[in-house]
Amino acid sequence: MTIKLVSVIAALSIYAGGSAVAQTGKPFIHDPSTIAMSDGKYYTFGTGGGGLISDDGWTWNGGAVRPGGGAAPDVLKIGDRYLVTYGATGGGLFGGHNGKILTMWNKTLDPTSPDFKYSDPIVVASSDGIEDNDAIDPSLFLDPANGKLWLTYGTYFGYIRLVELDPKTGKRVAGNKALNVAIDCEATDLIYRDGWYYLLGTHGTCCDGPNSTYNIVVGRSRKVTGPYIDNVGREMLKGGGKMVVAAGDRLIGPGHFGRTVLGEGIEKMSCHYESDLDQSGRSVLGIRPLLWKNGWPVAGDNLKEGTYEIASERRGYALQIDVDFTRMTGVARGFNRNNDEPVKPIPSQELADVVNTWPTGNIGVTIGDYMFRPHQKWTITAVPGSGYLGGPYYKITIAGTGRALAATADGEVITVPEFTGAPEQLWRIDQLTDGTYRIMPKAVPNSKEQLALVSVADSSPTLAKFDMKSDNCKWDLRTH
Repeated sequence: MTIKLVSVIAALSIYAGGSAVAQTGKPFIHDPSTIAMSDGKYYTFGTGGGGLISDDGWTWNGGAVRPGGGAAPDVLKIGDRYLVTYGATGGGLFGGHNGKILTMWNKTLDPTSPDFKYSDPIVVASSDGIEDNDAIDPSLFLDPANGKLWLTYGTYFGYIRLVELDPKTGKRVAGNKALNVAIDCEATDLIYRDGWYYLLGTHGTCCDGPNSTYNIVVGRSRKVTGPYIDNVGREMLKGGGKMVVAAGDRLIGPGHFGRTVLGEGIEKMSCHYESDLDQSGRSVLGIRPLLWKNGWPVAGDNLKEGTYEIASERRGYALQIDVDFTRMTGVARGFNRNNDEPVKPIPSQELADVVNTWPTGNIGVTIGDYMFRPHQKWTITAVPGSGYLGGPYYKITIAGTGRALAATADGEVITVPEFTGAPEQLWRIDQLTDGTYRIMPKAVPNSKEQLALVSVADSSPTLAKFDMKSDNCKWDLRTH
């Protein structure tokens, strides 16, 4: 975070009529750290001390504790301890750029735990206010390739710098010289994937509410020390950077990127939005899917409520309830017609045309050719209450009815006449790193297994363990 004087004058998305939202509860925070899990809860720390806690990753409230004040912290679990870093000064705070970066340890992030106690903070980097660097906005990175610990820091006031820390002590490695790796950004973060190191930086102006121009950009390198190059060959040391996410859906100024890998093919990115226009324009925590396209990270979109075709990636067939196909009547076949007869639109088949032919009890589910018929249209609606990291649970119903998709005790899927809110009727929907979706019931009756909706054959859906490598497990959500 850099305090700037700015003039007050001066992905892959699906839209279905619903709204995109940040997290629920009181998710108000600025410059959030990467999200960490401790003792079964999620934590993120922010500027000024303190931070947010969540039991489920969807509803966030205050309560996290971090001493030292300062700005733009980060946290990383190393072994059975948590390393926390923050900028004590700098960033233009109180008019100066003479900053210090500190680190400290804790066994837990739970302030109610008897093991909760921070070690004394130690300085690992600094700036004198004159040099071409501002020691603020630190971020931690543990290299999975060799176990080395790195810290990036800096803002627009000069270079982004990289230093090596000791993963056992959190101290600066003796004799390690800071390397310049980028300019024209701040709040950087390093991640690693498939042999590439990615440097993500926050570009634009901050701290001006709905007038902030924050966005997140990225470059990559085969070496952690750089050089970091964007998709068109520009060096981040010369101001390059490919866009990862910008403003949208009444959420302005995304910044301070963090990455959370939940499993193969399931990644989330965290950030703050400088201004959520639906929450009094306040700075809020945002969590959304992280996608990968052609070797580059890009922000996905949290699912919006609406009516969808749910199409299997296996063959492209659509999820539908198992009812008799009702022909559209009064329409002649498409050949041997008089080409001079008037052309006029004909109405689509509507729910009222067919609903009385459906059974009233439970109805099975199949997969078939999509004909935009009522038995193939699913309305996805968020259910208030508990959620998961980055999203709420949803009910999936046949459009215009209460008929709800549900998991059964024998690992199958059916629809029940009315949604009751039972766990087997609540669905977790995660956008995967390739842009498709994983759909999972919150619970399967009489089972502790986590199962996903899969297409076991072209026309047969069931529940089974998720496999990112199999198109049987992936779904597309389409609007028409």
